[in-house]
Amino acid sequence: MNTAPEPAEPPGPDEPVAQECVEGYLYAGPPLRLLLFRRPPSRGRIWVPISGKVDPGDATLESALRRELSEETGLQEPRSVRPLDWTVRFWMHGAVWRLHAFSVEVSAGFVPRLSSEHDAYDWLDLDEARQRLHYPDNRAALDRLTELLRRERNA
Repeated sequence: MNTAPEPAEPPGPDEPVAQECVEGYLYAGPPLRLLLFRRPPSRGRIWVPISGKVDPGDATLESALRRELSEETGLQEPRSVRPLDWTVRFWMHGAVWRLHAFSVEVSAGFVPRLSSEHDAYDWLDLDEARQRLHYPDNRAALDRLTELLRRERNA
């Protein structure tokens, strides 16, 4: 494993992507409620959406997300899964990784089964979710989700 520090600047558009990743923003409503997950102390004890790497056996980004949803929450059939048409490139282990964000609508009564990747979950309103999310790119993806839902409501 490369132990050199990651570059301070985000990767440029010409840097090759070594690993594709997905993340899902689970929500229900109205009123809008977001489901966030807390990583255990060994993983930073931060609040995050569901996320994971795209594996070689995943046919599509969406199938990778559905696999991660099943593994990390037990969710088999969300109401809908839609790409947020939002990506972020970042450095991880000395290489460029790219994250693709999705909205995941679930029933308001959904109770996740936690995997070892998380030690807690919480249903939150939009402001609470924004405050708890650790990474700025997570808050940017959440903004993308709320804009999508606002457009649909006004259509």
